[in-house]
Amino acid sequence: MELIRHAANPVLLPDPSSTWETYNVFNPAVVYHQGEFHMLYRAQGLDWVSRIGYARSSDGIHFTRETEPVFSPQGDYEARGIEDPRVTQIDGIFYMTYTAYGNRPIPGFPATHFGGSVTPMFAQSSNLRDWERIGPLTVGEDNKDHVLFPQKIAGKFVALHRRPPQVWLARSDDLKTWPEQEMEPIFAPRPENLWDSKRVGGGGVPIRTEHGWLLLYHGYDQSHVYRLGACLLDLANPAEVINRPADFLFEPREIWELRGDVPFVVFSGANVVVDGLVYVYYGAADHVVGLATAKLDDLIEHALHD
Repeated sequence: MELIRHAANPVLLPDPSSTWETYNVFNPAVVYHQGEFHMLYRAQGLDWVSRIGYARSSDGIHFTRETEPVFSPQGDYEARGIEDPRVTQIDGIFYMTYTAYGNRPIPGFPATHFGGSVTPMFAQSSNLRDWERIGPLTVGEDNKDHVLFPQKIAGKFVALHRRPPQVWLARSDDLKTWPEQEMEPIFAPRPENLWDSKRVGGGGVPIRTEHGWLLLYHGYDQSHVYRLGACLLDLANPAEVINRPADFLFEPREIWELRGDVPFVVFSGANVVVDGLVYVYYGAADHVVGLATAKLDDLIEHALHD
C-alpha cells in the first residue's frame, strides 16, 4: 500500500515577507485537540536559525499561522536552532521533543565529537504556545529523532530515539533522568537491497492499536533517498518488534519533494488519527510541508502482514 498525497499540497509554504520563516517551513508536529489541528513546525529565516512556529486548522488542510514563533533558541546549546518537533499529550499536558543544535553543549556536559552539539530535548506546555524546557534525553552524542509514547508504560515515560544508525528505546520516571541501563536498541538498517539500508529513525507519535504500537518511521539507503515505512511494536514491551514490512509506504516523487534545501526527502514527525483516517504531515525536501493520508485499518493490515 501507499500513502495518498492530498490534492491541496503543499499545505504550508515559506513566507517571503517574514524574517524568521523566509526560506523553509518543514518537519512539523501536529496534534488534534478540541476539534482542531494544531501544528508546530520548524522554520528557517534570514539568519538560517531554526525556530518553531504555530498554526491551526479546522480541516487539517488549510492552516492559519501566527506571525511570530512560539519557541525560539536560548543559550549556546541552541544557538544554531531548535529542530524537528514531535508533540505528545499525556494526562492533559503537551510534551514536545525537539533537537537543540548549538555551538556548545549544555553547561557541565562534554562536547560531541564533531564540535558544537546536538542534544535531544524535552519541553512541556498546557496550551501549545507557551513552552517550558524540561531537559535533555542524552548529552554529548549525536542523538535525535526522539518521540514520546502517548502514555506511560509500566509506570514509566517511554521514548524512541536514534543512536546512529539504529532506533533505540529509553525509559524514565520523570522525563528528567534517562538511565543508560533503561536504554536498548530496537531495530537497525537492513541489507543493501532495501530502502532503509543506511539509517533509520522514528517518526510521529506511536499509534496504539489492539495489535500493538503502530510506528511510522523514516529511513534512507546508500543514495540518501528518504522514505517512510511502518512497523508494529509490542504494547507491553515496545522494545519487541512484532513485524516490520519490507516495503516502504511513501517516497519522494513530486518536484517539491525531489528539489529543495535537502533534495529527495520526505520526513514525518506527525501521524494524527481522526475518525479512522491517519493524517501524515511531512517535510518535503526540507522546504515545505506536505500531507498524505491512509485509513488506519489499512496501515494496521500492512504492518501486520506485509
